[in-house]
Amino acid sequence: MAQLLHDHRTLTTAQITTILFTSARTCRNRLEGLRTLGWIDSFIPVRPGGRLPLHWLPGPLSARYVALAAGARPPTAKALREQQDRLVAAGAHLAHIDATNQFFIDLIAAARTTPGARLARWWPAATIASATGRRVHPDGHGVWEDGDTQVGWFLEMDLGTESLPVLAGKMPAYRRLREAGGPDWPVLILLPSPARETHLHQHLASAGRLGVWLATATHTQTRSDPAGPIWRLAGNGRRRHRLVDLPGHLGATGPFHPGAPTPVQDPLYLLGPMGGQRHGEA
Repeated sequence: MAQLLHDHRTLTTAQITTILFTSARTCRNRLEGLRTLGWIDSFIPVRPGGRLPLHWLPGPLSARYVALAAGARPPTAKALREQQDRLVAAGAHLAHIDATNQFFIDLIAAARTTPGARLARWWPAATIASATGRRVHPDGHGVWEDGDTQVGWFLEMDLGTESLPVLAGKMPAYRRLREAGGPDWPVLILLPSPARETHLHQHLASAGRLGVWLATATHTQTRSDPAGPIWRLAGNGRRRHRLVDLPGHLGATGPFHPGAPTPVQDPLYLLGPMGGQRHGEA
């Protein structure tokens, strides 16, 4: 839990339950106990229209644990509080963080009902930007494994706050990354509605050749079947593809290419060899 909160900044009670527990009641009890110990902290975002779900943050002890495990200096109490305050005041950006994290958590949940499947890597924005020489700045990166096939991708989360030209304008950076020896992975764009998805594909068709693979789906589709046949490739008609069938060959490690995932990059590797199949034992 300490590592997940460090990597992904904040998670809701429901998200933590999905990742690590089989019982929501047990999860709540454990979280309250850890908060009492000073291991983690929490806040309830208040926005126009009401309160959002309880969000959990690294606390003094979990932040110290993660830093020492990485051989780094633990953050001061002031630095940790400033980090927490930025999240509390994040406003619309918090919804973006929540939606991004939710997609990866839905994949973890899907893997438990799909024999031979798992989320082999889940990197937040800062990690994948660093691994690609900061030539691109996606909202996240993952590798999905199904049987003997692994597919990598970049994630762009769309909540409808940007214009379609701005959204499409992010693609040339991915093309330049590939030309510099970076990954030739698809860019997944999650959109808030079927209408916006249709309009994006129309805009892309009129803009000409992209030079990168781009696949879209809506938030509703990914909540119900994130790895299923919901992904629409730009320039390939209306046919939908499974996540594992997208053109996301991992490729070789290089200066701007993170390569294939290692065992310790599995988001649940600390649970042991069975990973997510052991969830609920934490």
